[in-house]
Amino acid sequence: MEVKVGYRVSSAVESDIFRSVQAILRELEGQHPASQPIRGMLRWTLHKKIENSPAKSISLVKIVVKELERAERADNKLYIIPLLHTLMYTIIQAAYIPDDLYQRVYDFCKRLLTLPEPYCTIGLSHAVKIKTERYTPGLLYQRMLITEQNIKNDQFPYQEKVLVFADPGVFPGETGAALSRDIESSSPLHSPVGHMRSVIQHTLQAALGESCDGPALARILEAGGQDVEAYFQEVVLCMEHCSEEAGSDRSQYTARLQKLYAHILRTADHDVQSQGSLCSVPLPNPEISFHLWREDEQLWRELAKFVRSGSSYDHYSMGPDFFDLNDFSVDFSPEMTRHSILSNDSGIERDLPPNELPAVAEEPPSGGSEQEQARLLRRGCIRMKPSVSDGMALLQDGVLEEPSASGKLQRKVGSRGMSVSKQQRLYTARVVVMGDDQVLGKLAKAYYSLRKREARRPFLTTKLNLKIYYVPVASEPQNASPVKENVSATSSKPCLLASYLGRVDPWFESNINSLGNMIPKLVKMSSTSKSAETDPFLVDVISYYIRLALQPVFFTLYSVKITFSSLTKEAVEDVFVTQLAVDFPEFRLFPEGSVRNKKSISEICGAVISVNYIKASLSNRETNRGVSLRTSGVLINAIPMSERDDLDCLTVSFSDSPKIKTGVDQRIRTCSIKIRSLERRTFTVCLDKDSKRVFKDVLSIEVSRCLDPGYCIQKARKSKFTLGDEKDVGLMKYMTKGLPLPINTFAGIIQ
Repeated sequence: MEVKVGYRVSSAVESDIFRSVQAILRELEGQHPASQPIRGMLRWTLHKKIENSPAKSISLVKIVVKELERAERADNKLYIIPLLHTLMYTIIQAAYIPDDLYQRVYDFCKRLLTLPEPYCTIGLSHAVKIKTERYTPGLLYQRMLITEQNIKNDQFPYQEKVLVFADPGVFPGETGAALSRDIESSSPLHSPVGHMRSVIQHTLQAALGESCDGPALARILEAGGQDVEAYFQEVVLCMEHCSEEAGSDRSQYTARLQKLYAHILRTADHDVQSQGSLCSVPLPNPEISFHLWREDEQLWRELAKFVRSGSSYDHYSMGPDFFDLNDFSVDFSPEMTRHSILSNDSGIERDLPPNELPAVAEEPPSGGSEQEQARLLRRGCIRMKPSVSDGMALLQDGVLEEPSASGKLQRKVGSRGMSVSKQQRLYTARVVVMGDDQVLGKLAKAYYSLRKREARRPFLTTKLNLKIYYVPVASEPQNASPVKENVSATSSKPCLLASYLGRVDPWFESNINSLGNMIPKLVKMSSTSKSAETDPFLVDVISYYIRLALQPVFFTLYSVKITFSSLTKEAVEDVFVTQLAVDFPEFRLFPEGSVRNKKSISEICGAVISVNYIKASLSNRETNRGVSLRTSGVLINAIPMSERDDLDCLTVSFSDSPKIKTGVDQRIRTCSIKIRSLERRTFTVCLDKDSKRVFKDVLSIEVSRCLDPGYCIQKARKSKFTLGDEKDVGLMKYMTKGLPLPINTFAGIIQ
């Protein structure tokens, strides 16, 4: 773990680091097309070079700061955010940074506050972190390691968990098993005591600098035994105490750690005055839990398990079937006494569970079927009225601090709104989704289900921060498709949302989109390799992504109501996030053998449909439009295809449909649309390109923005007391009506 190094580096080493930084900058500008297959490797290679060398870390910080100042003078904003993230990741893991270098970085971050979004937001975030790290060196490393590895302590009880959900359609069979081995085998193997040693070593070196004998301290801690935990608790107490005192004097913090350092050396009969070189203490990758996404409720169950595993409910029953209930949201074991609050219990005996029935009623009456008897029995449950704090938690989660965009059609980016106090949210779940647009459709459906469940009874909302990340991986191209490929050329692109994120965030394009292209090759190499060691590249990049990608981009979820031609089949409601494709059966206007003119032969026939929509405009003026036309297919895209069309609305295009009259466009922008077949001819609907989400024999669809379930419940409650008044009142006026899906990126949206 520790490597003895010198504090100074040669000019040759600095030149090598400088060339590596320049190569990354040239890659951002796309000046080397030949290096496209290995994009993202340059950044990873650079951090690997300095991982085991504290002196190289200082050189990299100096070089990056100089490049940032040069980019500022040249007004080259393309370099700023990538260099800032490279700088911050280096500072977090650096064994020691001189105070004057901290000041130089802090001054640059403050100057970014004069720039537009997202530079001012990221600059402010980094300025706060640098100021904190300057007065309490080692704090960022300590908190990150404690939360990621879930190390128990008395001062900082926060915990994190990384969950990777991969699409089994993209990683089938042995491919998914190989990916699981690669990810989970790269997790750290250190014991909690080993992580405590890392915190002590890094903190003392960061605070004391060259006056700390790193190798000697490492040897003493290795043989420290039970004393290590006591030293660890003292270090955490010291750092948390100093961090709470804003603007506190660093000398007091340093003196306290110097006293602890001297005590550690004296216990081992080591000369306190001796000095030596520093040791590198690399930040270990977080422990990752890998899952193949097979069902919608899988996300909620894993989040609930995480919260329950570290909460005060551990002593309750958690059998193998505990998390298989269809709908549970309170933390009681079946053996506990039931307390009915606001119960709908009818009071009759047939509503009681079997174990509470009197003896005379144990046998069912004759003549009744088993299905009927089961329907009359009530399963063991508890019904509770949500507390005021639970209701406010969900309400606060949907209230905006301020509008993040000037118009309704501007995509939202950055912090969504007010959050529950940090004392209540001790857990953070970082969910990484791997796959193409199909897995995003599953994510959208699971996210909507989660919000709907939490709206009824808040459980995770009051305890958990949910962060969502996306690693695009395309599946093998298939010849067959449930919806016609001639609807639009864009329907053949498997990762539309990732392409958009790559356009608005160049650092996402370099590190994450490039990773998606490499994952199938890495997994294939791993499955055929006989070596027991795994390549850490994949987990290293995922760790870098979840640690530094803190700017969410919000994608509106759209709900669709699907009505079928059969009167006995009920309408279905679903959600999508990227695309809805409609396929009409093609036919010709003229039967075979009839007389046709030249014009009629060239016409492509389809179904006559009526389209009613509200035209979207930047002025937010709602204009109702209606038109009838003949077409063979419709494609509804929620993701803009270019930077020029970057509006938060739907783009509807019709295939093979000539204009019927002047003013009817082939492509329309809207946030609400209804499509209905006028000839009783059915069509097929596919959501998010998922072959398992195809609906046949459809007669009509209605598409609109998906409303947040929390807003809907508040609206329903208020409507009981305001008959005939549909206006929002109270805090509802400030709640977000729509339900956006946040995907974390490095920069958000760069205009």
